[in-house]
Amino acid sequence: MSNSTPLDDNTTVPKKKGRSLPPKLIIWLGMFVWTTLWRIMMSKLAPTNKSGAYIRPSSQFRNFISTEEGNPYQPAAGRYKLYVGLGCPWAHRTLVVRSLKKLEAVISVCIVSPSPIEGGWIFNEEEQGCRTLVEFYQRVEPGYSGRVTVPILWDNQTKTIVNNESSEIIVILNSQFNEFANNPTLDLYPEELKEKIDWWNEKIYHAVNNGVYRCGFAQSQEAYSQACNEVFTTLDEIDTALQTNRYLCGDNLTLADVRLFTTLFRFDSVYYSLFKCNRRRIQDYQNLGTYLRDLYQLPGVADTCDVESVKRDYYGNLFPLNPGGIIPDGPDMSYLNQPHNRDRISKVNAL
Repeated sequence: MSNSTPLDDNTTVPKKKGRSLPPKLIIWLGMFVWTTLWRIMMSKLAPTNKSGAYIRPSSQFRNFISTEEGNPYQPAAGRYKLYVGLGCPWAHRTLVVRSLKKLEAVISVCIVSPSPIEGGWIFNEEEQGCRTLVEFYQRVEPGYSGRVTVPILWDNQTKTIVNNESSEIIVILNSQFNEFANNPTLDLYPEELKEKIDWWNEKIYHAVNNGVYRCGFAQSQEAYSQACNEVFTTLDEIDTALQTNRYLCGDNLTLADVRLFTTLFRFDSVYYSLFKCNRRRIQDYQNLGTYLRDLYQLPGVADTCDVESVKRDYYGNLFPLNPGGIIPDGPDMSYLNQPHNRDRISKVNAL
């Protein structure tokens, strides 16, 4: 084979050999550009401190619904609405409590979806004349520049956001709509257990609920390692506690269990791989695995769970963590329907 280019039947000229960049330089340039872009995108997605640890901003709408005189937000059937994303663990809490208290006919739900193009949540159909959740927040509060998040507890009467802090919304749903609920006797935050519930909530929020995000959104090895250690140290502690307790606070299901459940449900399918929380799966724990199945099999809870939406929302929309947008086929979640036998713990304690 001749290393030449034909001009006509009798004339050829030699090919010029092009000069290419050294592979080392190409790799270095690629890493520099991608790392720079990644840090810019991550700063918008997940603000961090100087050590690269993720810092979750606080919610800004913090009103309560109650029968207290003078409160503009009084309990009523059909007045309030929840805006939720099916992939979001914080929004999922509100759906679980709504289902457990059987408030489906009392509080309506609007599902929003994340859009990687819009960079936030969008409505399937316009709500209050808005197409995106950003527009929705700004219509409620012109000039709003805070975090645009779900869940939202919305008041149809005053056309305002009552609350967008999930931990407070579930307290409201638990206590303020009993007059209209079909399961009014269920109390997930009883007075005699509040101190213990609050203790678990504080521990679990920092180390597990938010801890998995601190792993996934960490921008330094040090920040990741610290968060990962806290996640699994606390999961080990919870697993030990569940050896002799059916639920976190004994034989009674509480808001502490609800708040933990929505993180555990997502753990094996998302946090284990995408957020690098891969020391151990929840289903491999002796007690946490059966505890998760116990909660999942409570009446109405499975109806609030959509693992395909969870995977699509995380893998498909967190571009800095999964640039290809490839959504994994697994894992097989059918184990959630297997017998848990955790009711035996209550019977043993009763003896």
